[in-house]
Amino acid sequence: MKFKTARLGEVLSAIIDYRGKTPHKSDTGIPVVSAKCVKNGRLDMTSAYYISEEEYSRFMVRGLPQRGDLLITTEASLGEVAILEDPSVGLAQRVLTVRGLPGVLDTKYLYYYLRTTAGKARLTARESGTTVSGIKQSEFRNVEISFPEYSIQQKIVGLLSSLDSCIANNDRINKNLAEQIQAFLNYVLSTGNENDAVRFGDLLYIKGRIGWKGLKKDEYLANSDYRIINGESLTPEGIDWTKTGFITQERYDESPEIMLKLGDILLSKDGTIGKIGYIDKLDLPTTVTSGIFVIRNSTKGEYGTPFLYYLLTSNRFKGFIKARTEGSVIPHLYQKDFMEFTFPKPDPELLKQFNEFSQPLFETIQNKIRENRQLAILRDKLLAKLLSGDIEIQ
Repeated sequence: MKFKTARLGEVLSAIIDYRGKTPHKSDTGIPVVSAKCVKNGRLDMTSAYYISEEEYSRFMVRGLPQRGDLLITTEASLGEVAILEDPSVGLAQRVLTVRGLPGVLDTKYLYYYLRTTAGKARLTARESGTTVSGIKQSEFRNVEISFPEYSIQQKIVGLLSSLDSCIANNDRINKNLAEQIQAFLNYVLSTGNENDAVRFGDLLYIKGRIGWKGLKKDEYLANSDYRIINGESLTPEGIDWTKTGFITQERYDESPEIMLKLGDILLSKDGTIGKIGYIDKLDLPTTVTSGIFVIRNSTKGEYGTPFLYYLLTSNRFKGFIKARTEGSVIPHLYQKDFMEFTFPKPDPELLKQFNEFSQPLFETIQNKIRENRQLAILRDKLLAKLLSGDIEIQ
């Protein structure tokens, strides 16, 4: 399989950069994809903001997005990529929109190429060198890319897309199951006794790292027998174990109160507060950074883990977080505040029905998450071999 090499500026039909004035935000309207929305090869619109239709018309004069466009972050987490499926959005600064030249470069081939180690290295090698890391459009045009003939690109895209489709289908199933659990939970809470409120601190084991104890990120190891989970690892699709770090045994041993166990729930308490994770596997002894609470069910079966997990994603808890952090220069959720969160005491029979309903659905969700991890590993191995030419496609 023969590969050609060319500069991106030679093989793209469009490169749109939305640098300029920041648009005025609205509470509702058209969602805007910011650089924070582009992560792990997909769009996460929970970080999107909104602008009015009038503002959209003024802000998007450089070109409207199209379905299938490739979005690339140009600063901060440089080189994050995603394919735009729904073009009815705005695009913020620090997000490039690009399209391959028909018959020469398949846009989705470029998407997969920039997800390889070699592809991302070529992109980051063109950083401008300023105090804020990033890449200008002129530098982006000079990034070199290797690619086979167009028909082979399409075959490669087809193979990789089939795995991504399986992952996306599992995500849709999980979203539906989670919505069913959340709807039942909302009903349980709405019929509960507000005059007999239940306090989190009476139900849960809640611990966080007491400061960093001198631990700095430059102490992280390339590999070890002891793992540490950070806020970046907490994603809507489950814990991203590829984003976790490694530390020495000494650093792990110094904080026994946050040594993780199977079934623990994790909650971010700094920065983006309220990101959640569930420990469904532990292949290594694992701890957490200072920005995460470790939450352990101490109710001896009265409240199932799904009840607690989805209560932490509920509007009631989100409202509690907002009330406790609004106006803070640096948002932070304190352990003493967290333990004071309350919810109306559920009817015992209804709570029993919820536990019986939600537990098998929650287990299915965790199984789908594990399946997706394996599919992603397979896809990434195949990706590297296909785009390096180690695997031939005719």
